[in-house]
Amino acid sequence: MGRCFIQIIMGPAGSGKSTFCTTLQQHCANLDHIRRRRIHVANLDPAAETFGYDMAFDIRDLITVEDVMEELGLGPNGALIYCMEFLLENMDWLEDELNSFDDDELLLLDCPGQIELYTHIPVMKRIIEQMSMWGHNSRMASVFIVDATFVCDAPKFISGSLLSLSAMIALELPHINVLSKCDLVDVEKVESVLEEETSTSLWHREEYAVRRREEEQEQHEEEERQSAAVGEGEGEGTVVELDEGQKRMVVERRQKVEARRTKYNRLTEAICGLLDDYSMVSFIPMNVKDEESIDLVLMHVDNTIQYGEDQEVRGADQDDNVGEEE
Repeated sequence: MGRCFIQIIMGPAGSGKSTFCTTLQQHCANLDHIRRRRIHVANLDPAAETFGYDMAFDIRDLITVEDVMEELGLGPNGALIYCMEFLLENMDWLEDELNSFDDDELLLLDCPGQIELYTHIPVMKRIIEQMSMWGHNSRMASVFIVDATFVCDAPKFISGSLLSLSAMIALELPHINVLSKCDLVDVEKVESVLEEETSTSLWHREEYAVRRREEEQEQHEEEERQSAAVGEGEGEGTVVELDEGQKRMVVERRQKVEARRTKYNRLTEAICGLLDDYSMVSFIPMNVKDEESIDLVLMHVDNTIQYGEDQEVRGADQDDNVGEEE
């Protein structure tokens, strides 16, 4: 009975989980003969349709979202939850599949993208707990995939960090965050954010940009009002002053906007401070077109699950023989 190493690949829908699995599988297959190894990938998403990787096993052989929607009349999300609960009730199927791998093999589980399965509904947690009881406890790690465009946008970055943190706390596994699609964004900007900037500084920069946009919008509205007044015969160059009632309305509107912004900014800054002060979330960028970037991600995951540490170092016998001859 095997106890293979397992990576739980998760993240929001469209973040690039399947691409991540495909990239690692192909990368390890194309390495030199010394480092080359085989990575197995299995699909645990009953709603998935196309894959770029060689599949070890597929949950759709057990149940599919399409069949559940047709037979039970559920929507896509409800059908997905039903499928994962069905898997939980038929864990002997998953146990048989996992037992087909040897102890030194690495398996990637490509999981669904609905984040509720990790943060709100304890389905994935219970599945992982069951796998831990089978002996995989010290050989599992969760890999949370986040789109690199999140880093370039402060609200998305904070949201992605909180989602990752929620999954990490809920699953209670060694956890790694990976930024996917780094080949589609400005690499220097991503590196600058990851190396130098904090969540708080990103939010302050976003807040400043919002204020600038609001000022530009107000200026644009004022110019349009002046142009309309000139067109009505007020006379070119004439400055149209607001009456007291209009001025009061403008001031009140600005005060309400500022009060609302101040209220929610305090909450956002507190969240950013929590992320920054305790260094609870960090990201590893991965560019599918850069082999060094892929190697870096693979190295971090291997260290997390201690993959390969019990394997004998290649060439050790030859080194001993050389020492004896000397």
